[in-house]
Amino acid sequence: MFNPFKYFEDFRASFGEEAALKLLKALSEIYENLAQTVTKVEFNELKEIVRQQGENLNLLTQRMGQLTQRVDQLTQRMDQLTQRVDQLTQRMDQLTERVDQLTQRVDQLTQRMDQLTQRVDQLTEDVRKLTQRMDQLTQRVDQLTQRMDQLTQRMDQLTQRMDQLTQRVDQLTEDVRKLTGEMGRMKDEMKEVRQHLGGLSITVGYTLENQAYKGLPPLLEKDHGLRVKDRLLRTFLADEKGRPLEVNIYGHAQRNGEEVVILGEAKAQLSKNDIDRFIRRKVKPLQKLLPRTFLVLVTHMISSPEVEEYARKKGIALYYSYELE
Repeated sequence: MFNPFKYFEDFRASFGEEAALKLLKALSEIYENLAQTVTKVEFNELKEIVRQQGENLNLLTQRMGQLTQRVDQLTQRMDQLTQRVDQLTQRMDQLTERVDQLTQRVDQLTQRMDQLTQRVDQLTEDVRKLTQRMDQLTQRVDQLTQRMDQLTQRMDQLTQRMDQLTQRVDQLTEDVRKLTGEMGRMKDEMKEVRQHLGGLSITVGYTLENQAYKGLPPLLEKDHGLRVKDRLLRTFLADEKGRPLEVNIYGHAQRNGEEVVILGEAKAQLSKNDIDRFIRRKVKPLQKLLPRTFLVLVTHMISSPEVEEYARKKGIALYYSYELE
């Protein structure tokens, strides 16, 4: 009779408890079925087959143990390889980061190289231009050297001419010295003439002013409605800074009940420059001190036809000496 427990320990050692139980259960069912259907001879043959299968199973079990040991070795090796791969991966990450840094550096160096290349090209072009300029300057220097030789020759000729002129200048210097003495005497004589003319000019000016003092009041009243109070005179007035200004014609008058200051000057020959000078030197410095003024000029003759119109535009009354009589 088939005893399954005889093989249980072997099956359990080889396949494990659960697989051994299932295998024994299957063998038991096979045995029972065979017991009902086969003869003893067939049973013995089947028993031999089972024995052979058991031996094969033992060989398989032994082989599986070896494979299991090999799997353990391979698992250990795999763990070692996994650890090595992790180390290599970490090293690869470091190398990748280093490669990225080197790539960035290479890009910067490439850009710098491009800039340097461009600069070298520019310098090359500059050198070419400078070389061309140098050639032109060399040619120019050669021309100047030739010109200098010509000028040197000309200078020698001029030096010779200068020596001749120096001799002539010495002669002229002596003549000038003599003329200087004569000019000194002429200057003394001219000084006396100017002093004499200055005296005559002052005399003429005073004479014209004296005529104005007498002749202007009736003319101003008739032409401009100005009634002179007291008399016109020659005096000094202080400007706003307290500086004395000589005024040739000065006086007070009334017009339409208002007080008006008469301010004027006498000039033998009147020009537009004299009018501007009168306004600049006499009228403007006294403008703030004498806000209501009547301006008048007296002359023997004007220097040009437009002087009368110029005086009128400046608001100045103009009288000639013949009108004062």
